[in-house]
Amino acid sequence: MSTDDLMEIQQLLARYAVQMTRGDIDGVIAVFTPDGSYSAFGDSYGLDEFPALVAAAPKGLFLTGTPVVELSGDSATGTQPLCFVDHASHDLRIGYYNDTYLRTAEGWRLRTRAMTFIRRSGAHDSGRPHAYQRPDA
Repeated sequence: MSTDDLMEIQQLLARYAVQMTRGDIDGVIAVFTPDGSYSAFGDSYGLDEFPALVAAAPKGLFLTGTPVVELSGDSATGTQPLCFVDHASHDLRIGYYNDTYLRTAEGWRLRTRAMTFIRRSGAHDSGRPHAYQRPDA
């Protein structure tokens, strides 16, 4: 396991959190592979859907913890804790991301990111189905 690889992945994930906090969708998309996807709310979304998905999401602080990463050559998997603080109400959402990473010519990138929310009941789930409505095609 290379320390350089781990640091690069940690910086990649830090860029994701900072860009989400700033509302910089281009910066968020840049941390993914071209075929990357985000999963939540019972569905998976490609990069072409990110602008609408992020626009519909609450705004606030994406505070992430150090990920646990398992490297395997030019790919890796990981889990990263998240605490989201809504900017207006300061309500919290907590949970974790389950990720896959791929080493590309541009460096490490997220290939998939799946959100799991932790509820007050203690349940872990991917969110309410249809919390985000895709535009009609």
